[in-house]
Amino acid sequence: MKRLVSLRATAAVATVTVLALTASACGGIGSSASGSDGPVTVWTLSNDALNPLQRQSIAAYNTQRKAKVTLKTFENDPYKQKLKTSLGSAGSPDIFLNWGGGNLKQYVKAGHVADLTGMLDKDFTNEFLPSVLAGGKVDGKVYAVPMEGVQPVALFYNKDVFKLAGIDTPPATWNALLDDIDKIKAKGITPIALAGSQAWTELMWLEYLLDRVGGPQAFADIEAGKPGAWDNPAVEKSLGMIRDLVDRGAFGKKYATVNQDAGGTNALLSQGKAGMLLMGSWEYADMLAAAPKFVNAGKLGFAPFPTVAGGVGDPNNVVGNPSNYFSVTDTSDNKKSAVAFMTKTLDQPSYIADLLSIGHVPAIAGIKGQLMGALNPDYTGFIYDMVANAPTFTQSWDQAVDPDTAGLMLANLQKVFNKKMAPKEFVQSMDAAR
Repeated sequence: MKRLVSLRATAAVATVTVLALTASACGGIGSSASGSDGPVTVWTLSNDALNPLQRQSIAAYNTQRKAKVTLKTFENDPYKQKLKTSLGSAGSPDIFLNWGGGNLKQYVKAGHVADLTGMLDKDFTNEFLPSVLAGGKVDGKVYAVPMEGVQPVALFYNKDVFKLAGIDTPPATWNALLDDIDKIKAKGITPIALAGSQAWTELMWLEYLLDRVGGPQAFADIEAGKPGAWDNPAVEKSLGMIRDLVDRGAFGKKYATVNQDAGGTNALLSQGKAGMLLMGSWEYADMLAAAPKFVNAGKLGFAPFPTVAGGVGDPNNVVGNPSNYFSVTDTSDNKKSAVAFMTKTLDQPSYIADLLSIGHVPAIAGIKGQLMGALNPDYTGFIYDMVANAPTFTQSWDQAVDPDTAGLMLANLQKVFNKKMAPKEFVQSMDAAR
């Protein structure tokens, strides 16, 4: 694929160089990870916006270091299954992408992940936003490094559709969202794009609603496996609100066949066939790759998730993935080379500039000023503020809980969206499986 950022990225390099030099001022990023460069295989997700930048960075690294780093990409759902069967085996990679938190903890407990604590400079780890780096820690030790942008979930919308429907501003409250849904539907447009063929896209609605209704402790109890946690009244209430959306026609009639990996929701939103989309912050980069004219014309809007009247959750709380992390497998024969690749990549001003150019906000503290002088300042500033000002950043549930619980949860949630399971039945099923 042709390089996405072209010459535009060079405009940000001067600014971002300051960031990179700051991060390496005290002895150099990852300087303790020096050593011979053996062959390193990296596994990550397929992404039309990000993969070209990663391959470009790897090519530059290989040339500079005379290294042999190779990249292999997978679609989202197959990748999760691939990790389950490959880690700990002879076919495992040297470096693998993960989402931190409970997902990472499972692999650490199984002995599949290398402890990086003693292999990373403190000057390096101290540069990250603490709430984001925490997602790569287990029992106080560092097992993963945030290699991509922070990834809170936000509400994206088509400004032209809003204008057509007579909507002046994005919905700040749940009642306003319901009103906007009715206005957009009245124009013959699907109010909210949803890739219902993949349950993880539906999970974002439950994650935010439970936080807004019951506060972050409601899910914290579920994650901790506390008895009766799923039976919290806020869970059933949140599911009931989702069913109300479905009954209102918020997602249209064909959402169960839409696929996110195939770009289904991107097409619906950018072509004006849908008004809104709840998605992770990577949506900006995905949309920039899929519909650059739409984004560059300023027609893509973004806003926080609405507040819910009577709810106890802080409206500044966010859910999503603190970042996409890279970990080193414990079976790797080239741990030092793997760590050197991760740390030295983040030391490349061009890599950080390219992340910014596609709307990815590096998980590095104190860079708000630099963001305002780089590319896409409105969006990158919005995302940075979401994370920096969030009292709580709840990790995506399917990564926070164990894989078996996650599988049942996603299957049941899809049934709720498809009207094949009532909210109370969802609660009973999850509570019984605890």
